[in-house]
Amino acid sequence: MFTGIVEELGIIQSLNMQGTSGSIRIQAKKVLENTKIGDSIAVNGICLTVTSMTGNGFTADIMAETVRRSGLKEARTGDAVNLERAMAADGRFGGHIVSGHIDGTGVITEYRKEENAVWVTISAQPEILTLIVEKGSICIDGISLTVATVSDTQFQVSVIPHTAEETTLLHKGVGNMVNLENDIVGKYVQKLLGLAGNMQESTADSGGGLTMEMLQDLGY
Repeated sequence: MFTGIVEELGIIQSLNMQGTSGSIRIQAKKVLENTKIGDSIAVNGICLTVTSMTGNGFTADIMAETVRRSGLKEARTGDAVNLERAMAADGRFGGHIVSGHIDGTGVITEYRKEENAVWVTISAQPEILTLIVEKGSICIDGISLTVATVSDTQFQVSVIPHTAEETTLLHKGVGNMVNLENDIVGKYVQKLLGLAGNMQESTADSGGGLTMEMLQDLGY
C-alpha cells in the first residue's frame, strides 16, 4: 500500500527484457533505507518487488502484464522515475490510498502555467475517465494529485511548485505517456453497483426475491 507521496527521483540504470518481461535496475538512495529483499517500491506508480540491492540501487522483476498495463513499454535507460516505499503502519497518510496496480495509461496533451502552478491536461480512455471525479484523487506516475476538471475525453490537474520539483511530471513532454491508477474506493463502488444491478435483474427475471441460485452466482 502506498500514498502517492513521492520520496525520491531514481534513475533507470538498465532494462533487461526478453520479449515483454524481464528486470529493471534503478539507481536510488533514500528508498533503500530500511528496505530489504522482498519489499515493495512504487516505480512511477507501479508496485515492484525488490529482488536484489546494492549500496546505490535495487533490481526488480517485470512481468508482461505490467508492461501491457503501464508506460514501462516506453521506458529507457537514463529515465528519471518517481519512487515511494510501501507505507509504514506508523506513517502519516499524506496522499490517498494507492495500491500500485496500474489501471491504464494516459497521454499528456497540454501544459499551461497559471501564476505559481502549472495545469496539466491528460487524455485517457473512457474506462479510466468514468472513475475520475472532480476534486477526487488520481495517481499519475505514482503521484497523488487532486482532479481539477474532468470531461468525456480528458482530465486536468494543477501542479504546485513543490510537486514540480520533487517529481517527473513537468519534465515530460506533450505526447508522453503516464501511468494512471484510479481511486480504489471508486473501483469498489463501481463493482458493488454492478453486483446490485445484476441482482435486481435476476430478481425481476425470477419473479421473486433472493434465492440460493442468485447467491451462488454472486460467489456466496
